Amino acid sequence: MRLVFAGTPEVAVPALEALLASERHEVAAVVTRPDAPAGRGRKLVASPVAQRAQEAGIEVLKPNRPRDEDFLVRLREIAPDCCPVVAYGALLPRVALDIPAHGWVNLHFSLLPAWRGAAPVQHAVMAGDEVTGASTFQIEEGLDSGPVYGVITETVRPDDTSGALLDRLARSGAGLLAATMDGIADGTLKARPQPAEGVTLAPKITVDDARVDWTGPALRVDRVVRACTPAPGAWTLFQGERLKLAAPVKPLPDRADLQLAPGELAVTKSAVYAGTGSYAVELTEVQPQGKKRMRAADWARGVRIASGERFDGAGA
Repeated sequence: MRLVFAGTPEVAVPALEALLASERHEVAAVVTRPDAPAGRGRKLVASPVAQRAQEAGIEVLKPNRPRDEDFLVRLREIAPDCCPVVAYGALLPRVALDIPAHGWVNLHFSLLPAWRGAAPVQHAVMAGDEVTGASTFQIEEGLDSGPVYGVITETVRPDDTSGALLDRLARSGAGLLAATMDGIADGTLKARPQPAEGVTLAPKITVDDARVDWTGPALRVDRVVRACTPAPGAWTLFQGERLKLAAPVKPLPDRADLQLAPGELAVTKSAVYAGTGSYAVELTEVQPQGKKRMRAADWARGVRIASGERFDGAGA
């Protein structure tokens, strides 16, 4: 098939690579979000997908909105058979969806209908799911509600951050998307409607969502930190300043000697412990506001934590 691939971040690059490597399909062009400011100089930088497409000598389309007439005219001229999509980042209007004969097929990082939305991997980690996966489905105007072509599953490891899990899903999902294109081309693969039961939503994780609630159980604290790593980064307040918490945060159910109230801190020469609503956790690395990431013990020495001090807002 003649394809136009739509995607923007690094997580979409493995799927583009898989389609470029396919001997059965031609990637005629790539659609991606416009260049965005990045780095200290805030210079405009092309997306990872745009950069890879340029390396491959493929036409890159960067519409401000996918309903822009110039973009729609060019897409009709290219006349793709199908448009595979991975994390493009913009809603597609019906007028665009109707252009390719086989529509737009999205690679979504969950087992649909679970975790429809922008942050499926983060929500799976935060919820403590033991198994997740990826799905390819036909895009329609509803939120990730279209019929499904295929799925792959992936075990969520106890120490997985959302970044590590998404990296694995991006690689295995790339093969699923390529296989889906093969099946559509052959006419051997038919999309099946999603079940009405089991729908869960995965909206974008906000900065407020990433704040650690120390009154929650240790397992919840651990999941929030892992789910928010690398972005937006779990955090708490200490002496009025934001402190980011790096994964892992180690739950310590067997440390009966650490009887700490929620958010209460205990410090040794080599470790920092914090109380939760159940049992204590050990902090491994932190990032104070305006500073680089560092070992929690080094941070604690620098701020000279007194006995009984707590993270702000963690309790009386």
